[in-house]
Amino acid sequence: MSTSYSLPFSVINATAACTAAKSAATMPISICDHHHSISIRYDHHDQSHFWNHDKNNKSKPKTMMTNSASSASIMMTTSASSASSAYPQLTKDSSRHHFYQEALKTARHKFTQEISFQSKDKDISLAKALLYVAAEDEAFMGYNREMDARSLMNERKNVSALPDAQDWNHLDQMPLSGKSIPEWLTVLDTIAKEVEAELVYRDIGCHLVQVLEAVNVVLFELRGFKRSPVLVDSKYSYLHSVLSTGSGSAILLSIIYIEVCRRLGLSIVGSRVGEDFLIWPQTGYPEELFKVTAGHSLFAVVNGRCVEDPRSMASDLNGNSLLGLEIATKRDIVGIALANMIRLHWKRASRSNHGLMLTSPLRHVYNADENLKKMSNSNVPLLRPRDLRLAIMASERLLILQPHNWALRRDHGMMLYYNREYGKAVQELSICMAFAPEEEAEVLEPFVEKLHLLRLESSWKSLGHAGQLTVP
Repeated sequence: MSTSYSLPFSVINATAACTAAKSAATMPISICDHHHSISIRYDHHDQSHFWNHDKNNKSKPKTMMTNSASSASIMMTTSASSASSAYPQLTKDSSRHHFYQEALKTARHKFTQEISFQSKDKDISLAKALLYVAAEDEAFMGYNREMDARSLMNERKNVSALPDAQDWNHLDQMPLSGKSIPEWLTVLDTIAKEVEAELVYRDIGCHLVQVLEAVNVVLFELRGFKRSPVLVDSKYSYLHSVLSTGSGSAILLSIIYIEVCRRLGLSIVGSRVGEDFLIWPQTGYPEELFKVTAGHSLFAVVNGRCVEDPRSMASDLNGNSLLGLEIATKRDIVGIALANMIRLHWKRASRSNHGLMLTSPLRHVYNADENLKKMSNSNVPLLRPRDLRLAIMASERLLILQPHNWALRRDHGMMLYYNREYGKAVQELSICMAFAPEEEAEVLEPFVEKLHLLRLESSWKSLGHAGQLTVP
């Protein structure tokens, strides 16, 4: 049977609408081939986690914690509701570095609110959540640019004074690649309207296949969106950058597709299959998605070449196997984007230490007693501080979504270790030991014990004492 789809706009036999559509279709667009207090500087500051917890969740793991973990307290009840619902706006005479400090807190707060477990999954805006992520990271980088400029001005008397404070005094006014958060949301609205115009311009009906073909024409032909094969630049992991450049990761292109279709009243779902994240329209007749028309199935129309690549697991899917896939929630999708961001920032941070893994120190300490003696502050590899901090910030956000993920918490603790935030590293790794399988906890335990001593040694030296701190 043929699936029809009713769009939430009038497109049939309207001369005025056709005129407007043709005008919109000829608009100039790029064409390409379709193929907490918070840690702000690079050093150590205190940092608070906003965690959300489903109060109806009955399954709580048993927690056999050390004193450090107990005193740390997992803080599952700390949520957006406990934070101020609105941060004070800054006046125009406020300094930019003060604004960036407030923007950091506000962006994290708004992100936490958007993905709160107190909200229904259908009410979460993927676009807003990821734009708040971008705003927080931009505020962090802006703060450091500002402080670097002030340091330069203080060091060099002949450097001209910094320009006056920005004309924006609220997070929603802060520019991300030239546009504010509301303006980037409007870009998605505009793309949806271009799809409507494409349907009218081509004088076609509103069948599901035709709607999705129109989405593809606008996204991949008229606007030239394409997947970046190798992600080496972090900008491809931020939604506003992908909307601006037309190039990005597969997950972000899927998110743009979902957001555009949502504005058209069409529900798109997705699931991770192997290395790919696949999306498709919700329908009661999944076998229709795999009927080949004009050389391609509807499933291939939506997901592109990976579906027809025999090397991909996606090529083996059919209507029956599609029903067996676990549908990703919107929180899951945000989590996938954040996990990709963590990997990319860590890769960039550790570029000068080829082959360095987050868990490398754990295995060394566990497997060789001699290495216990070698673990010291001077042996911690030097990483690129900005990228490492961005990886930590992405990890913090992912922990809001997955507070019981022991592997994620372990990796977060290890990043804090690499950043020489030993107290926080001990806290996170101690909490991790309460959730981790027994064999993993055994690997963590000797490392955490030595980390305790390393923290004490750092405190000892910070007080002006010389020499190695010894424990009888």
